[in-house]
Order: sequence, then structure tokens, then C-alpha cells
Amino acid sequence: MRFNVVPMLQKHAEQIVQWSYGGDYAFYDWPPYPEDVAELLDADIRRSEGFQSVLDEGGELVGYFNYLFGDGVVEIGLGLRPDLTGSGHGESFLEAGLDYAIGKFDPSCIMLNVAAFNQRAIKVYERAGFQTVRTYERQSNRGTHEFAEMRLEIAQA
Repeated sequence: MRFNVVPMLQKHAEQIVQWSYGGDYAFYDWPPYPEDVAELLDADIRRSEGFQSVLDEGGELVGYFNYLFGDGVVEIGLGLRPDLTGSGHGESFLEAGLDYAIGKFDPSCIMLNVAAFNQRAIKVYERAGFQTVRTYERQSNRGTHEFAEMRLEIAQA
């Protein structure tokens, strides 16, 4: 499957906030985080937070990335549509988002944070070259959870 990273439309944001991952992965559902939902649905905030939609070859929404850039580092957040998780699309999805980040920002490093229980995602990130640089606990509406901060160093040409 080929992925295209494009500016996020309002209709995409409205779909994303309805996604439900189920089981332990319900941790990533948007509804328990009303402040985050409000921010994603606000076009000005969405743009300032660098949200981009990811579409498949047919123009269907399959996921999103958000990009925050500063001091040569791009911090990314991402989400793949729930029905596509665990189906072998993670690496090509991540590659599309990384290609976009490198092309747009020319960073020296890309970083992300992932819940430590999400070993499925961590394996995808590691295969892409990310390394865990630290683990830490973070408070959310759903309690305190352990996270891994992962970084990918980008070779400068």
C-alpha cells in the first residue's frame, strides 16, 4: 500500500476523533481526551501543531502524523486507522511520514514518544532505526503510564 501525506481537512479530523482501537490500545482513543479532541477539530490549532492526513492510493484516510520542529529536531506523533493496525502496514506508513518530515524540515533527528506497552509499534520504530533513549512515566486521563522516548538520527548529506 502506498501512502500520501497531505494537509489535514476538517472531515479527516472529524473521522480521526471517532476512531476506536479496543483492548489495551483503547489508550489511544481520542474521546477520553476532550481537550485534545477540541484542538484537533480547530483548524488553526491543527495547523500550528503540524497535523497532516495520510491517504491511500484511492484517497481514503488511513492515518495521520503531527510534526513539531525546532532546533533541528522533528517530534512526531502518529496514528494508523484502527482496522489497519497489526496488518503489516506499519513500516510503509511510518516510512511515508518520515520521508515527509525529512523533505519538509531537513532535521538532524526525529523523535517520538510511545507507550511502553505498545511493543508492536516499538518493533516497527526499531526496524526503521529508532533507538530508545529514555523511559519515563506520564500522567493522563487514564492514569500514569510508562513511555519510551525514541530517536532516529538523520545523516546529513
